[in-house]
Amino acid sequence: MASPADLVLGTMYFGTRTDEATSFALLDRFVEAGGRTLDTANCYAFWQSGTGAGGTSETVIGRWLASNPGLREELVIATKVGQEPVTPGEFSVVEGLAPEVVARELDRSRERLGVDVIDVYWAHGEDRGTPLEDVVAAFGGAVREGVVRRIGLSNHPTWRVERARGIAARDGWEPFSLLQLTTSYVRPRPDVVVPGKDHRFGFVTDETVDYLTENPDLELWAYSPLVQGSYDRPERPFPQEYDHPGTTRRLSALSDVADRLGASRGQVVLAWLLASTPVARPILGVSSLDQLDQALTAAELDLSPDLMADLDGVS
Repeated sequence: MASPADLVLGTMYFGTRTDEATSFALLDRFVEAGGRTLDTANCYAFWQSGTGAGGTSETVIGRWLASNPGLREELVIATKVGQEPVTPGEFSVVEGLAPEVVARELDRSRERLGVDVIDVYWAHGEDRGTPLEDVVAAFGGAVREGVVRRIGLSNHPTWRVERARGIAARDGWEPFSLLQLTTSYVRPRPDVVVPGKDHRFGFVTDETVDYLTENPDLELWAYSPLVQGSYDRPERPFPQEYDHPGTTRRLSALSDVADRLGASRGQVVLAWLLASTPVARPILGVSSLDQLDQALTAAELDLSPDLMADLDGVS
């Protein structure tokens, strides 16, 4: 059975939409419950910042770590590079993944976080203007230097992931061993653009699942697993792109399992992600202690094989 240690606490709005006191309280509660993995990015959250630049989330985490001496070594701290605006407030051009950018931003992230080593360093999005060989070398070099432990790709198409891993194997660099994409129990219609999801290859597909199954060394982290609260908050209906017969059938099955467990639909979704093959570690985007407690409880829900079959058997 899964546990809170399998969850990832997303910290996107820490210090902007979520004030520092609430951010500290969420971090405290998450760790007290057994959570150990924090996910942020150098660009969080530039669109909410008064300066138009990121770095606030990392700074808040750094202050929290400084106020909890000795805790750092118990945690897995993940951050990202690639999506910070080149000019604050001008969001149309982002930094990309050139080696000099990766090196510079890695140092800045470590400084804001107050850590010597980043446990997981993500390429936040594609940069086809930089040769993939250079990206692989930049990230692999950071591991070789000892300032990063593991590296991952977020919002990349599967073929680029495979090509990057092939380059790493050929040239002797550390391979990318994590993927970060969005997925949930219900999915939008194929070939539609979902508002707010501006990464063309950000969604898990059947091909992604097959690729992960064939490459068990790869770990999947799932962002926005609850579709911004749409499962349980009537005031936040699913985007119309999710309106199709498959969603209707799956929501019916989900409601049935939730009723049988005495849980919310969102809790069952989190438990389902953790019990699926391949496992998808949910990144929790919470803004209150109540939301966090609900998610922590979900990690300990026991989805029996029969319940998983009921959920997975719906097309």
